Amino acid sequence: MGINKESDIAANLQIGPTSQGMVRIYVEGDGIELPLDFDPEEAEEIAEELMAAAETARMMAKKGR
Repeated sequence: MGINKESDIAANLQIGPTSQGMVRIYVEGDGIELPLDFDPEEAEEIAEELMAAAETARMMAKKGR
């Protein structure tokens, strides 16, 4: 499955700090639990990538793509 392929899979996403000073992205869906831990610097890089992707998506939507 690629990034542009639609899916009917539903999942819950939780993001928060752990007691060990990491940032956890926790994905839970149909029979799967996936905890992903990142150090704070990695989490900031992910946040920057999300912001950049959101801005690109917003611009694409305005162009009617």
